[in-house]
Amino acid sequence: MSGHSKWATIKHKKGAADKARGKLFAKLIRQVEVAAREGGGDPDTNPTLRTMFQKARDNSVPLDTIERAIKRGTGELEGVTYESITYEGYAPHGVALLIEVLTDNRNRTGSEIRTIFTRNAGSMAEPGAVAWQFERRGVVIVPGSFPEDDLMLVALDNGADDIIDEGDTWRVTSDPSALADLREALDAADVPVDSSEVSMVPTTTIPLGDAQAAGAVLKVLELIEDHDDVQAVHANFDIPDDVLRSVEV
Repeated sequence: MSGHSKWATIKHKKGAADKARGKLFAKLIRQVEVAAREGGGDPDTNPTLRTMFQKARDNSVPLDTIERAIKRGTGELEGVTYESITYEGYAPHGVALLIEVLTDNRNRTGSEIRTIFTRNAGSMAEPGAVAWQFERRGVVIVPGSFPEDDLMLVALDNGADDIIDEGDTWRVTSDPSALADLREALDAADVPVDSSEVSMVPTTTIPLGDAQAAGAVLKVLELIEDHDDVQAVHANFDIPDDVLRSVEV
């Protein structure tokens, strides 16, 4: 399925991920800090921290930087208190967006997200208006060059419930509670992993078959993702590969 996860892969290939590496590091560190504050600083007993720790390492965040974030979360070092908020809204063409935020100023962040929507033909939605269109899943991305049979042999025996061919990548999904064990099994079997995280996966998608429509949606998506307080954006668009590769945002 071509969609939000596919767009993330395309952006990476275009070099956008390298350009935004400093901002990405800051967001990942904030996620680690909040996970430690809410569930404790031991990844073995805090599955959310375990997932955030792995996500940070997958993106080359230095180990000492992660450890300092954990200490800020547990109170060993001074830090800022962040509030977790999920905003819901619609991009152009009725595409649903779920926006996960960590902020130290709810009013400022909410106002800025609303402004992005209104200036780009989108709209904020009431809580619950969008969330029902998504389900929480563990998601592991594996390079598409890895043999399908070998991937199935490991993944399906260790908590995966689906393996989806996305062309350049495999998307392996699981129950969120099985993600950590699934990732450990893949690593132990030397299966290359691009990323692993708990994500909100759309249950249905909206097709966007032309570059103009796709560009309008992806513009809103990019602007929201670029906001310092936004940790993740989940969307339910489906854009064909040839259109997705042609879009310049």
